[in-house]
Amino acid sequence: MAGYDTQMAGTHPLDWSAIDTVLLDMDGTLLDLRFDNWFWREVIPRHYAAAHGLDADEASARLAPRFQAVAGTMRWYCIDYWSEQLGLDIAALKRAARPAVGYLPGAREFLTSLAARGKRRVLVTNAHPTTFAIKNEEVGLAGYFDACHSTHPFAVPKEDRTFWPRFAAREPFDPARTLFVDDSLPVLRAARDYGIAWLRAVRRPDSAGEAQPTHEMASIDGVYELV
Repeated sequence: MAGYDTQMAGTHPLDWSAIDTVLLDMDGTLLDLRFDNWFWREVIPRHYAAAHGLDADEASARLAPRFQAVAGTMRWYCIDYWSEQLGLDIAALKRAARPAVGYLPGAREFLTSLAARGKRRVLVTNAHPTTFAIKNEEVGLAGYFDACHSTHPFAVPKEDRTFWPRFAAREPFDPARTLFVDDSLPVLRAARDYGIAWLRAVRRPDSAGEAQPTHEMASIDGVYELV
């Protein structure tokens, strides 16, 4: 198996001749995480506050530990769970906010370049299927892919090591000839442990935010660097 390409950014350029399949995350890799950060940090607290007679700061203070308690699990990504827990119709709120969904700089050009290179393009997202559908309605993301997968039917998120063999059983790929791009280090580490040889961590998943540390992972500011 090929050695892992997880050195500092720029040390080992991608060898496209050694890559057949490109696995891509959605939020923070192709779509701007600015939407999700705004939605969960501002929209949801505002509606929760209105429903419970709180001010915005009180609502945020109550919600923060509840969010933290399930971070990295399927519950965190499940809008059905949060609708039940918070007494809000999360899908309806996301649908109303849909016009704010957008691509990160250069993402569409990157996806087009993959098609020109003849690579198999597979979307792998922790987003709930309904969330994916709402965003896809706005930006037409699925049209760029050969296959799109939410982790919800697999019952575990990408950061869980048991996800990857389950996923590979449904979407066969050669880990040694696969590139995977994501903005989550726990996810990338789980993919590395499964044997995916080519990995890239996105430093700027939120166009309005600061660059995030990527530690041992080869990194890019955005997928536009891979065009």
